[in-house]
Amino acid sequence: MVQNALLFHDQTKYRLTAWVIMPNHVHLLCTPSAGHDLAEIMHSLKSYTSNEANKMLGRKGRFWQKEYFDRYLRNGRHFAKVLAYIENNPVKARLCERAEDWPFSSASFRKD
Repeated sequence: MVQNALLFHDQTKYRLTAWVIMPNHVHLLCTPSAGHDLAEIMHSLKSYTSNEANKMLGRKGRFWQKEYFDRYLRNGRHFAKVLAYIENNPVKARLCERAEDWPFSSASFRKD
């Protein structure tokens, strides 16, 4: 559900470059489209997915932490490091052996 929500606004509100959905957090690398800012994008994603997750789990209340952490990417090298960090997160957490084996990430989309 979270992955579908991330993909839904790709190319409209933002350009989604990389993502990974982990058991207790999400990383994404995106560039906001003209007329959209990161705060609005994050609010929209977190609001929708928290409501849907709570429905699926039969619970109420806060699902995500209030804040989010963003980074300014300074150059192509930094961009590549962040992308690799995101896609290798499940490998580092020992959830899979190769990044492309984790079904909830951009790495799994690239393997084809």
